[in-house]
Amino acid sequence: MAADTRPGGTAPFGVRLAAAIGSRSALCVGIDPHAATLAAWGLGRDEQGLTAFGAALVDAAAGRAAIVKPQVAFFEAAGVAGYRALDATVRRARDAGLLVVADVKRGDIGSTGDDYALAWLDRDGPFRADAMTVSPYLGYGSLVGTVDVARRNGAGVFVLAATSNPEARLLQTAVVAEGPRAGRTVAAGIVLDVADDNRTGGDQPLGDVGLVLGATLDLDDFGIDAAAIGSAPVLAPGFGAQGARIEDLRSLYGSRAEQVLVSESRGLLSAGPDGVAGLVQERADRIRVALEVAA
Repeated sequence: MAADTRPGGTAPFGVRLAAAIGSRSALCVGIDPHAATLAAWGLGRDEQGLTAFGAALVDAAAGRAAIVKPQVAFFEAAGVAGYRALDATVRRARDAGLLVVADVKRGDIGSTGDDYALAWLDRDGPFRADAMTVSPYLGYGSLVGTVDVARRNGAGVFVLAATSNPEARLLQTAVVAEGPRAGRTVAAGIVLDVADDNRTGGDQPLGDVGLVLGATLDLDDFGIDAAAIGSAPVLAPGFGAQGARIEDLRSLYGSRAEQVLVSESRGLLSAGPDGVAGLVQERADRIRVALEVAA
């Protein structure tokens, strides 16, 4: 019997993600209920408003995008009510056949890190996302338990490597002085660590361990060779309002362009609740065209 590739199914995350991209598109719809956006949409920063916002984005993404990415901070700001709204959003997304990456950027050592992973990725956990974002900046080895929890539950992680915020550049481009990644930038070392992790996960079209690589960056500036990404899926924020263009996917990511999740939030939200579905469809169509060019 074939493994179940549906959200929450038994297949590994990388297998389910590849299936979702193939059947819909490589679009990742950000669900970012910022206070100003909620106000512009006529919604309050309460359980009712957050739930309605999440529902609108999920419905717009359904059948068009591979994955949605709730930014947990914007829900967390509303306290318990926000977490109830987040739970409703994740459940609605799963019912709609969408994968969910929880943008939580967790990262800690030992049992603390493991429990963060259990909270967000355990099949019987309180949130049951398909993947979560994590920070490797307590040392990549600190993520061993998190990756283990993810794989036991058919889930994935996206590891921050090169991000667009300017204050990160000094750290991420710093050169490692010793160890197996000596002479490489910190960001390039993380890319190699992720590639190694995916090689241990078996032969899959996409690995269960992904990378976050900002689409507004020149990877060469961070010492990153696109070929070194291996089978890692790439979560690429920065499209739309932040300036990155879908048409530049191949020039940005080279031979790994088919592995890139085009992540957009603000540019889609600007259309309001009545126009967001149309923009999601337009982005999905543009991704397909961009990947057909010189394929």
